[in-house]
Amino acid sequence: MIKIGLLGLGTVGTGVTKILLDPAQRHPLLKDIEIARIGVRSPDKPRRFSIDAAKLTSDLESIVTDPDVDLVVEVLGGLEPARSLILKAIGTGKHVVTANKAVVARYGHEIFSAANQAGVYVLLEAAVGGGIPVIAPLKQALGVNRLRGVTGIVNGTTNYILTRMQNEGGDFEAILQDAQRLGYAEADPTADVDGYDAADKLAILASLAFGGRIHLEEIHREGIRNVSATDISYARTLGFVIKLLAVARRDPGADPNEVELRVHPTLVPREHPLASVNDVYNAIVIEGDPLGQVMFFGPGAGEGPTASAVVSDILNIVAALKTGGATQPAQTINPLLACPHDHYSKVRPMASLETRFYIRFLTRDELGVIGALGTCFGNQGVSLESVVQKDLRDGLAEIVVVTHTVREGNVNAALNEIRQLKALHSIASLLRVL
Repeated sequence: MIKIGLLGLGTVGTGVTKILLDPAQRHPLLKDIEIARIGVRSPDKPRRFSIDAAKLTSDLESIVTDPDVDLVVEVLGGLEPARSLILKAIGTGKHVVTANKAVVARYGHEIFSAANQAGVYVLLEAAVGGGIPVIAPLKQALGVNRLRGVTGIVNGTTNYILTRMQNEGGDFEAILQDAQRLGYAEADPTADVDGYDAADKLAILASLAFGGRIHLEEIHREGIRNVSATDISYARTLGFVIKLLAVARRDPGADPNEVELRVHPTLVPREHPLASVNDVYNAIVIEGDPLGQVMFFGPGAGEGPTASAVVSDILNIVAALKTGGATQPAQTINPLLACPHDHYSKVRPMASLETRFYIRFLTRDELGVIGALGTCFGNQGVSLESVVQKDLRDGLAEIVVVTHTVREGNVNAALNEIRQLKALHSIASLLRVL
Protein backbone atom coordinates (compact mmCIF):
# COMPACT_ATOMS: atom_id res chain seq x y z
CA MET A 1 0.00 0.00 0.00
CA ILE A 2 1.37 3.43 -1.01
CA LYS A 3 0.67 6.08 1.64
CA ILE A 4 -0.17 9.64 0.66
CA GLY A 5 0.29 12.81 2.70
CA LEU A 6 -2.13 15.44 1.37
CA LEU A 7 -1.36 19.12 2.03
CA GLY A 8 -4.58 21.07 1.65
CA LEU A 9 -8.26 20.15 1.65
CA GLY A 10 -9.70 23.04 -0.31
CA THR A 11 -11.31 22.76 -3.71
CA VAL A 12 -8.57 20.66 -5.33
CA GLY A 13 -7.71 18.67 -2.21
CA THR A 14 -11.37 17.76 -1.80
CA GLY A 15 -11.50 16.57 -5.41
CA VAL A 16 -8.37 14.46 -4.97
CA THR A 17 -9.76 12.88 -1.79
CA LYS A 18 -13.07 12.02 -3.46
CA ILE A 19 -11.29 10.19 -6.28
CA LEU A 20 -8.95 8.25 -4.00
CA LEU A 21 -11.77 7.23 -1.66
CA ASP A 22 -13.91 6.00 -4.55
CA PRO A 23 -11.65 3.91 -6.84
CA ALA A 24 -14.41 1.77 -8.37
CA GLN A 25 -14.30 1.64 -12.19
CA ARG A 26 -11.08 3.65 -12.23
CA HIS A 27 -7.53 2.36 -12.73
CA PRO A 28 -6.94 -0.69 -10.48
CA LEU A 29 -3.73 0.80 -9.05
CA LEU A 30 -5.84 3.35 -7.19
CA LYS A 31 -6.86 0.56 -4.81
CA ASP A 32 -3.22 0.40 -3.68
CA ILE A 33 -3.23 4.01 -2.46
CA GLU A 34 -4.09 5.12 1.05
CA ILE A 35 -4.49 8.71 2.24
CA ALA A 36 -2.50 8.47 5.46
CA ARG A 37 -2.62 12.08 6.64
CA ILE A 38 -4.20 15.36 5.53
CA GLY A 39 -2.86 18.79 6.42
CA VAL A 40 -5.48 21.48 6.99
CA ARG A 41 -5.64 24.87 8.69
CA SER A 42 -8.65 23.94 10.86
CA PRO A 43 -9.05 20.22 11.65
CA ASP A 44 -12.40 20.85 13.39
CA LYS A 45 -13.99 22.62 10.41
CA PRO A 46 -17.12 20.86 9.06
CA ARG A 47 -16.43 19.05 5.74
CA ARG A 48 -18.68 18.51 2.73
CA PHE A 49 -17.98 14.78 2.77
CA SER A 50 -17.11 12.06 5.24
CA ILE A 51 -13.43 11.93 6.20
CA ASP A 52 -11.66 10.21 9.07
CA ALA A 53 -10.98 13.06 11.51
CA ALA A 54 -7.99 11.17 12.91
CA LYS A 55 -6.15 11.74 9.64
CA LEU A 56 -6.46 15.55 9.87
CA THR A 57 -3.73 17.74 11.31
CA SER A 58 -2.72 21.39 11.23
CA ASP A 59 0.94 20.41 11.62
CA LEU A 60 1.88 20.36 7.94
CA GLU A 61 5.58 19.79 8.55
CA SER A 62 4.85 16.59 10.46
CA ILE A 63 3.31 15.16 7.28
CA VAL A 64 6.32 15.80 5.04
CA THR A 65 8.69 14.33 7.64
CA ASP A 66 6.51 11.32 8.52
CA PRO A 67 8.51 8.16 7.64
CA ASP A 68 5.29 6.29 6.85
CA VAL A 69 4.33 8.74 4.08
CA ASP A 70 5.66 7.73 0.67
CA LEU A 71 4.33 10.58 -1.44
CA VAL A 72 3.37 14.19 -0.61
CA VAL A 73 0.61 15.94 -2.58
CA GLU A 74 0.77 19.73 -2.32
CA VAL A 75 -2.45 21.55 -3.21
CA LEU A 76 -2.15 24.48 -0.80
CA GLY A 77 -1.49 27.16 -3.41
CA GLY A 78 0.59 30.26 -2.76
CA LEU A 79 4.37 30.46 -2.45
CA GLU A 80 4.85 29.73 1.24
CA PRO A 81 4.69 27.43 3.07
CA ALA A 82 4.22 25.39 -0.14
CA ARG A 83 7.79 25.89 -1.39
CA SER A 84 9.41 25.06 1.95
CA LEU A 85 7.23 21.99 2.47
CA ILE A 86 7.99 20.68 -1.03
CA LEU A 87 11.73 21.05 -0.45
CA LYS A 88 11.51 19.43 2.98
CA ALA A 89 9.55 16.50 1.52
CA ILE A 90 12.24 16.04 -1.14
CA GLY A 91 14.92 16.28 1.53
CA THR A 92 13.32 13.37 3.39
CA GLY A 93 13.27 11.25 0.24
CA LYS A 94 9.60 11.62 -0.63
CA HIS A 95 8.10 11.99 -4.07
CA VAL A 96 5.95 15.06 -4.62
CA VAL A 97 2.88 15.91 -6.71
CA THR A 98 1.97 19.59 -6.92
CA ALA A 99 -0.63 21.73 -8.65
CA ASN A 100 1.27 24.91 -7.78
CA LYS A 101 2.33 26.69 -10.98
CA ALA A 102 3.55 29.79 -9.12
CA VAL A 103 5.99 27.80 -6.98
CA VAL A 104 7.23 25.75 -9.94
CA ALA A 105 7.65 28.79 -12.21
CA ARG A 106 9.59 30.74 -9.57
CA TYR A 107 11.46 28.04 -7.68
CA GLY A 108 11.55 25.13 -10.12
CA HIS A 109 15.33 25.40 -10.39
CA GLU A 110 15.89 24.54 -6.73
CA ILE A 111 12.98 22.10 -6.51
CA PHE A 112 14.03 19.99 -9.50
CA SER A 113 17.75 20.19 -8.67
CA ALA A 114 16.94 18.87 -5.19
CA ALA A 115 14.65 16.17 -6.60
CA ASN A 116 17.24 14.98 -9.12
CA GLN A 117 19.89 14.82 -6.41
CA ALA A 118 17.58 12.96 -4.03
CA GLY A 119 16.36 10.54 -6.70
CA VAL A 120 12.69 11.40 -6.33
CA TYR A 121 9.96 12.59 -8.67
CA VAL A 122 8.20 15.95 -8.64
CA LEU A 123 5.19 15.79 -10.99
CA LEU A 124 3.02 18.78 -11.90
CA GLU A 125 0.36 17.88 -14.47
CA ALA A 126 -2.26 20.03 -12.72
CA ALA A 127 -0.06 23.15 -12.75
CA VAL A 128 -0.99 23.99 -16.37
CA GLY A 129 -4.33 23.59 -18.07
CA GLY A 130 -6.36 22.14 -15.20
CA GLY A 131 -7.61 18.75 -16.37
CA ILE A 132 -5.95 18.93 -19.80
CA PRO A 133 -3.19 16.29 -20.01
CA VAL A 134 -0.38 18.32 -21.57
CA ILE A 135 2.62 18.02 -19.21
CA ALA A 136 2.97 14.23 -19.54
CA PRO A 137 2.66 14.33 -23.35
CA LEU A 138 5.37 16.99 -23.52
CA LYS A 139 7.67 14.79 -21.45
CA GLN A 140 6.81 11.54 -23.20
CA ALA A 141 4.73 11.12 -26.38
CA LEU A 142 5.81 14.41 -27.95
CA GLY A 143 9.44 14.07 -26.91
CA VAL A 144 10.38 12.34 -30.16
CA ASN A 145 9.48 15.51 -32.05
CA ARG A 146 11.68 18.50 -32.75
CA LEU A 147 9.30 21.00 -31.17
CA ARG A 148 8.96 24.44 -32.76
CA GLY A 149 6.17 26.12 -30.84
CA VAL A 150 3.71 26.05 -27.97
CA THR A 151 0.80 28.49 -28.21
CA GLY A 152 -2.05 28.48 -25.76
CA ILE A 153 -5.02 30.01 -24.04
CA VAL A 154 -4.03 29.05 -20.51
CA ASN A 155 -6.04 31.41 -18.31
CA GLY A 156 -9.78 30.82 -18.02
CA THR A 157 -10.63 34.15 -16.37
CA THR A 158 -9.24 36.29 -19.18
CA ASN A 159 -10.75 34.00 -21.80
CA TYR A 160 -14.15 34.33 -20.14
CA ILE A 161 -13.88 38.13 -20.09
CA LEU A 162 -12.72 38.39 -23.72
CA THR A 163 -15.45 35.96 -24.84
CA ARG A 164 -18.11 38.12 -23.25
CA MET A 165 -16.59 41.26 -24.74
CA GLN A 166 -16.72 39.55 -28.13
CA ASN A 167 -20.33 38.39 -27.72
CA GLU A 168 -21.80 41.41 -25.96
CA GLY A 169 -19.72 44.32 -27.19
CA GLY A 170 -19.10 45.43 -23.60
CA ASP A 171 -16.03 47.11 -22.13
CA PHE A 172 -13.43 45.37 -19.99
CA GLU A 173 -14.15 46.99 -16.61
CA ALA A 174 -17.89 46.31 -16.61
CA ILE A 175 -17.46 42.67 -17.63
CA LEU A 176 -14.62 42.17 -15.12
CA GLN A 177 -16.89 43.37 -12.31
CA ASP A 178 -19.61 40.99 -13.43
CA ALA A 179 -17.09 38.13 -13.65
CA GLN A 180 -16.04 38.87 -10.06
CA ARG A 181 -19.67 38.84 -8.93
CA LEU A 182 -20.21 35.46 -10.63
CA GLY A 183 -17.02 33.96 -9.17
CA TYR A 184 -15.12 33.68 -12.47
CA ALA A 185 -12.60 36.34 -11.38
CA GLU A 186 -10.89 36.89 -8.04
CA ALA A 187 -11.52 39.95 -5.90
CA ASP A 188 -7.95 40.92 -6.80
CA PRO A 189 -7.76 39.90 -10.48
CA THR A 190 -4.18 41.07 -11.03
CA ALA A 191 -2.61 37.64 -11.52
CA ASP A 192 -5.13 36.79 -14.23
CA VAL A 193 -5.88 40.00 -16.11
CA ASP A 194 -2.29 41.29 -16.07
CA GLY A 195 -0.89 38.03 -17.44
CA TYR A 196 1.11 36.79 -14.44
CA ASP A 197 -0.74 33.47 -14.23
CA ALA A 198 -0.28 32.84 -17.96
CA ALA A 199 3.43 33.69 -17.71
CA ASP A 200 3.89 31.16 -14.87
CA LYS A 201 2.30 28.48 -17.01
CA LEU A 202 4.28 29.47 -20.10
CA ALA A 203 7.54 29.16 -18.16
CA ILE A 204 6.62 25.56 -17.31
CA LEU A 205 5.48 24.65 -20.83
CA ALA A 206 8.53 26.21 -22.50
CA SER A 207 10.93 24.52 -20.11
CA LEU A 208 9.46 21.11 -20.91
CA ALA A 209 9.08 21.72 -24.63
CA PHE A 210 12.58 23.06 -25.24
CA GLY A 211 14.59 21.36 -22.50
CA GLY A 212 15.87 24.45 -20.70
CA ARG A 213 14.93 26.26 -17.54
CA ILE A 214 13.32 29.69 -17.83
CA HIS A 215 13.93 32.92 -15.93
CA LEU A 216 10.33 34.00 -15.31
CA GLU A 217 11.19 37.70 -15.40
CA GLU A 218 12.46 37.36 -18.99
CA ILE A 219 9.00 36.49 -20.34
CA HIS A 220 7.40 39.46 -22.10
CA ARG A 221 4.03 39.99 -20.40
CA GLU A 222 1.02 42.12 -21.22
CA GLY A 223 -2.49 41.72 -19.85
CA ILE A 224 -5.95 42.53 -21.21
CA ARG A 225 -6.82 45.71 -19.29
CA ASN A 226 -6.25 47.88 -22.37
CA VAL A 227 -8.30 45.76 -24.78
CA SER A 228 -11.37 47.83 -25.63
CA ALA A 229 -14.76 47.11 -27.16
CA THR A 230 -13.56 49.17 -30.13
CA ASP A 231 -10.63 46.80 -30.70
CA ILE A 232 -12.93 43.79 -30.39
CA SER A 233 -15.21 45.33 -33.03
CA TYR A 234 -12.38 46.12 -35.45
CA ALA A 235 -10.94 42.64 -34.99
CA ARG A 236 -14.30 41.11 -35.90
CA THR A 237 -14.55 43.29 -39.02
CA LEU A 238 -11.04 42.26 -40.08
CA GLY A 239 -11.74 38.52 -39.53
CA PHE A 240 -10.15 38.04 -36.11
CA VAL A 241 -11.00 37.44 -32.46
CA ILE A 242 -8.83 38.70 -29.59
CA LYS A 243 -7.39 36.17 -27.14
CA LEU A 244 -4.76 36.35 -24.41
CA LEU A 245 -2.10 33.99 -25.76
CA ALA A 246 0.97 32.46 -24.16
CA VAL A 247 3.51 31.84 -26.92
CA ALA A 248 6.81 29.96 -26.86
CA ARG A 249 8.68 29.40 -30.11
CA ARG A 250 12.06 28.18 -31.28
CA ASP A 251 13.42 28.96 -34.73
CA PRO A 252 14.76 25.69 -36.23
CA GLY A 253 17.37 27.65 -38.18
CA ALA A 254 18.70 29.68 -35.26
CA ASP A 255 20.44 29.01 -31.95
CA PRO A 256 18.70 25.86 -30.58
CA ASN A 257 19.03 27.24 -27.04
CA GLU A 258 17.27 30.54 -27.91
CA VAL A 259 13.51 30.74 -27.42
CA GLU A 260 10.81 33.35 -27.90
CA LEU A 261 8.57 33.78 -24.85
CA ARG A 262 5.61 36.17 -24.66
CA VAL A 263 2.17 36.64 -23.12
CA HIS A 264 -0.11 39.26 -24.64
CA PRO A 265 -3.54 39.86 -26.21
CA THR A 266 -3.44 38.73 -29.82
CA LEU A 267 -5.64 38.95 -32.91
CA VAL A 268 -6.33 35.34 -33.85
CA PRO A 269 -7.73 34.54 -37.33
CA ARG A 270 -11.26 33.16 -37.09
CA GLU A 271 -10.25 29.98 -38.91
CA HIS A 272 -7.49 29.17 -36.37
CA PRO A 273 -8.45 26.39 -33.89
CA LEU A 274 -7.78 28.67 -30.89
CA ALA A 275 -10.32 31.23 -32.12
CA SER A 276 -13.26 29.02 -31.14
CA VAL A 277 -12.00 28.31 -27.60
CA ASN A 278 -14.37 30.34 -25.44
CA ASP A 279 -15.45 31.06 -21.87
CA VAL A 280 -13.29 29.43 -19.15
CA TYR A 281 -11.87 26.72 -21.40
CA ASN A 282 -8.15 26.36 -22.11
CA ALA A 283 -6.40 25.06 -25.22
CA ILE A 284 -2.76 24.54 -26.12
CA VAL A 285 -1.44 24.05 -29.66
CA ILE A 286 1.92 22.28 -30.02
CA GLU A 287 3.88 22.25 -33.28
CA GLY A 288 6.76 19.96 -34.09
CA ASP A 289 8.53 17.81 -36.62
CA PRO A 290 7.40 15.29 -37.79
CA LEU A 291 4.11 15.58 -35.89
CA GLY A 292 2.89 18.85 -37.38
CA GLN A 293 0.26 20.45 -35.18
CA VAL A 294 -1.82 19.04 -32.32
CA MET A 295 -4.22 20.81 -29.93
CA PHE A 296 -5.09 19.94 -26.33
CA PHE A 297 -8.45 21.33 -25.22
CA GLY A 298 -10.50 21.16 -22.03
CA PRO A 299 -11.52 22.77 -18.74
CA GLY A 300 -8.68 24.82 -17.33
CA ALA A 301 -9.69 24.80 -13.66
CA GLY A 302 -12.21 23.49 -11.16
CA GLU A 303 -12.37 20.74 -8.56
CA GLY A 304 -12.90 17.78 -10.87
CA PRO A 305 -10.55 18.64 -13.76
CA THR A 306 -7.64 19.70 -11.54
CA ALA A 307 -8.08 16.74 -9.19
CA SER A 308 -8.05 14.43 -12.22
CA ALA A 309 -4.63 15.79 -13.21
CA VAL A 310 -3.27 15.51 -9.67
CA VAL A 311 -4.38 11.89 -9.28
CA SER A 312 -2.94 10.99 -12.70
CA ASP A 313 0.46 12.11 -11.37
CA ILE A 314 -0.04 10.09 -8.20
CA LEU A 315 -0.85 7.06 -10.36
CA ASN A 316 2.33 7.51 -12.43
CA ILE A 317 4.49 7.58 -9.31
CA VAL A 318 2.70 4.60 -7.79
CA ALA A 319 3.28 2.65 -11.00
CA ALA A 320 6.98 3.53 -10.86
CA LEU A 321 7.19 2.47 -7.22
CA LYS A 322 5.41 -0.80 -7.96
CA THR A 323 7.92 -1.67 -10.68
CA GLY A 324 10.93 -0.64 -8.60
CA GLY A 325 11.75 2.27 -10.89
CA ALA A 326 11.80 5.04 -8.31
CA THR A 327 14.33 3.99 -5.70
CA GLN A 328 17.73 5.38 -4.77
CA PRO A 329 20.14 6.18 -6.31
CA ALA A 330 18.99 9.06 -8.51
CA GLN A 331 20.15 7.53 -11.78
CA THR A 332 17.44 4.86 -11.47
CA ILE A 333 14.73 7.53 -11.91
CA ASN A 334 12.67 7.17 -15.09
CA PRO A 335 13.81 10.09 -17.33
CA LEU A 336 10.39 10.22 -18.99
CA LEU A 337 8.85 11.28 -15.67
CA ALA A 338 11.67 13.46 -14.34
CA CYS A 339 12.79 17.01 -15.32
CA PRO A 340 16.54 16.41 -15.69
CA HIS A 341 17.71 19.55 -17.54
CA ASP A 342 19.61 22.10 -15.48
CA HIS A 343 20.70 24.82 -17.94
CA TYR A 344 18.75 27.98 -18.81
CA SER A 345 17.34 28.84 -22.21
CA LYS A 346 18.34 32.14 -23.78
CA VAL A 347 15.28 34.35 -24.35
CA ARG A 348 15.06 36.15 -27.66
CA PRO A 349 14.66 39.97 -27.41
CA MET A 350 11.18 41.20 -28.33
CA ALA A 351 12.71 43.72 -30.75
CA SER A 352 13.72 40.82 -33.00
CA LEU A 353 10.26 39.20 -32.95
CA GLU A 354 8.74 38.85 -36.41
CA THR A 355 4.96 38.97 -36.60
CA ARG A 356 2.06 41.07 -37.87
CA PHE A 357 0.67 44.03 -35.93
CA TYR A 358 -2.68 45.74 -35.48
CA ILE A 359 -2.35 49.44 -34.63
CA ARG A 360 -5.17 51.91 -34.00
CA PHE A 361 -4.45 55.63 -34.26
CA LEU A 362 -6.51 58.65 -33.30
CA THR A 363 -5.57 61.65 -35.46
CA ARG A 364 -6.78 65.13 -36.19
CA ASP A 365 -8.90 65.35 -39.31
CA GLU A 366 -6.32 66.77 -41.69
CA LEU A 367 -5.41 66.10 -45.31
CA GLY A 368 -2.50 63.74 -45.91
CA VAL A 369 -2.55 61.98 -42.53
CA ILE A 370 -2.71 58.48 -44.02
CA GLY A 371 0.09 59.37 -46.42
CA ALA A 372 2.24 60.64 -43.56
CA LEU A 373 1.65 57.44 -41.59
CA GLY A 374 2.56 55.39 -44.65
CA THR A 375 5.77 57.35 -45.11
CA CYS A 376 6.86 56.76 -41.50
CA PHE A 377 6.18 53.05 -41.81
CA GLY A 378 7.96 52.90 -45.16
CA ASN A 379 11.02 54.64 -43.75
CA GLN A 380 11.45 51.72 -41.35
CA GLY A 381 10.68 48.96 -43.85
CA VAL A 382 7.21 48.22 -42.47
CA SER A 383 4.79 47.04 -45.16
CA LEU A 384 1.08 47.60 -44.55
CA GLU A 385 -1.44 44.88 -45.33
CA SER A 386 -4.54 47.01 -44.79
CA VAL A 387 -5.53 50.54 -43.78
CA VAL A 388 -9.03 51.38 -42.53
CA GLN A 389 -10.26 54.89 -41.72
CA LYS A 390 -13.50 55.40 -39.84
CA ASP A 391 -15.68 58.47 -39.50
CA LEU A 392 -14.84 61.15 -36.96
CA ARG A 393 -15.25 60.36 -33.28
CA ASP A 394 -15.15 63.33 -30.89
CA GLY A 395 -13.55 65.37 -33.64
CA LEU A 396 -10.81 62.80 -34.27
CA ALA A 397 -10.29 60.42 -37.17
CA GLU A 398 -9.73 56.75 -36.31
CA ILE A 399 -7.23 54.91 -38.50
CA VAL A 400 -6.50 51.19 -38.14
CA VAL A 401 -3.57 49.52 -39.88
CA VAL A 402 -2.55 45.87 -40.05
CA THR A 403 1.03 45.22 -41.09
CA HIS A 404 2.60 42.38 -42.99
CA THR A 405 5.05 40.24 -41.01
CA VAL A 406 7.79 42.56 -39.77
CA ARG A 407 10.35 42.87 -36.99
CA GLU A 408 8.97 44.43 -33.82
CA GLY A 409 11.99 46.72 -33.62
CA ASN A 410 11.07 48.20 -37.01
CA VAL A 411 7.50 48.83 -35.88
CA ASN A 412 8.71 50.56 -32.73
CA ALA A 413 11.05 52.75 -34.77
CA ALA A 414 8.18 53.69 -37.11
CA LEU A 415 5.93 54.53 -34.17
CA ASN A 416 8.63 56.78 -32.72
CA GLU A 417 8.55 58.72 -36.01
CA ILE A 418 4.76 58.80 -36.02
CA ARG A 419 4.69 60.26 -32.52
CA GLN A 420 6.37 63.35 -33.93
CA LEU A 421 3.51 64.02 -36.39
CA LYS A 422 1.49 67.09 -35.43
CA ALA A 423 -1.70 65.45 -36.69
CA LEU A 424 -1.35 62.49 -34.28
CA HIS A 425 -3.54 62.62 -31.17
CA SER A 426 -2.64 59.18 -29.75
CA ILE A 427 -1.77 55.56 -30.48
CA ALA A 428 -4.88 54.00 -28.99
CA SER A 429 -3.96 50.31 -29.43
CA LEU A 430 -1.03 48.14 -30.44
CA LEU A 431 -1.72 44.41 -30.64
CA ARG A 432 0.12 41.55 -32.28
CA VAL A 433 -1.51 39.28 -34.86
CA LEU A 434 -1.08 35.49 -34.84
